[in-house]
Amino acid sequence: MDKAKKYIEEHKEQFLNELFELLRIPSISAQSEHKPDMRRCAEWLAASLKRSGADRAEVMETAGNPVVYAEKRVSDAAPTVLVYGHYDVMPVDPREEWNTEPFEPVIRDGRIWGRGADDDKGQLFMHAKAFEAMCATGTLPCNVKFMLEGEEEIGSASLYGFCEQHRELLKADIILVSDTSMLSMDTPSITCGLRGLAYMEVEVTGPNHDLHSGLYGGAVANPANVLARLVADLIDDQGRVTIPGFYDDVRELTPAEREAFNRAPFDAEAYKRALDVEELAGEAGYTTLERTGVRPSLDVNGIWGGYIEEGTKTIIPSKASAKISMRLVPHQDYHKIGELFQRHFEAVAPKCVKVRVKALHGGMPYVAPTDMPAYKAAERAVEETFGKKPLPFYSGGSIPVISGFESILGIKSLLMGFGLGQDAIHSPNESYGLDQFFRGMETIPLFYKYFAELR
Repeated sequence: MDKAKKYIEEHKEQFLNELFELLRIPSISAQSEHKPDMRRCAEWLAASLKRSGADRAEVMETAGNPVVYAEKRVSDAAPTVLVYGHYDVMPVDPREEWNTEPFEPVIRDGRIWGRGADDDKGQLFMHAKAFEAMCATGTLPCNVKFMLEGEEEIGSASLYGFCEQHRELLKADIILVSDTSMLSMDTPSITCGLRGLAYMEVEVTGPNHDLHSGLYGGAVANPANVLARLVADLIDDQGRVTIPGFYDDVRELTPAEREAFNRAPFDAEAYKRALDVEELAGEAGYTTLERTGVRPSLDVNGIWGGYIEEGTKTIIPSKASAKISMRLVPHQDYHKIGELFQRHFEAVAPKCVKVRVKALHGGMPYVAPTDMPAYKAAERAVEETFGKKPLPFYSGGSIPVISGFESILGIKSLLMGFGLGQDAIHSPNESYGLDQFFRGMETIPLFYKYFAELR
């Protein structure tokens, strides 16, 4: 793949300019005012893939945001790789914490700064440009399909139906995904497992309108107070989730598995310094790596109610709400966990308030076997590019639709991501290292080479 590597080196400036065009499109799927930007982004990607060498590239409709589909066929005898990525990005809030304009990317300190620089525009664009390099140099050894969606950040609801409808179109030998991270540039890794997700919203209602806190305080339950207590009680003083049945299906690692899992390098002091915290927390009896990789968790993602603007307003709010996510591990079913959560929350709520619980979205955990040909091909490719054999690693993050691909399409996914913890995905000041971007792009053609040989 020396020809492809040379092509990438010669076109670095062009690739960055094109990436910046993509990053400037504010494709925020969670906000309805950006609906036109979603389609504009999809059309931009389809045109870009066509220019890069795809025989076919189009914007395909779904019940929600469109999917970008493209393909290049080289031989009936060649294996087929289906590249999955997402072009939607997270909202930029809180805007005041950004050091640069979120949708006006810049390069500083060897990094690309902007929303989507890593998650997932920067990573999916590595695949588009590696594909271009192989097409331009006549070194593409596999048939390639692209499926780029616009709803990953809001649960991929429309993609399940798209996959059901287009099973034949999406046939492939492996789904290749770069929407995950490595341990570090010095310790490369390949994600072989993802936690699942159950995402809930709760609403607590007390009086039928806001009340004067002086006239009614002490006589009427305050929904914000009640919600705070209910939420706090979801985790005990040992860091365990208190929902009955929550841990029933959790697969416990054997002592040998725990020892192997914790061989991955981890510097707790550096971790704390990077986050500016004095102590780490979590489930008692487990390491930080275990807590974020192979143990389930529960977190409040947002909580609101009452008066939060400048100055004072002495009220008892009528309502208070929260969004709560639970990260799940193999054998936990997000449907079941959602039902357990709802049953528990409704049972512990005092009669002085009414509660409403709503499941927003979720997905199953996913495990990628380390003995499948695609993993072996990725392992060889990463080792050649980074100079070290990558470690298998279980990520604490979730890509709910990955398990859906396996159940609907019957295809395993390979999670070969190049992000780093310092990239601040989902946060202000998201960035992506230039070295990550170009090293990832150089690794992808090697994956194709070895996958074609090993399959």
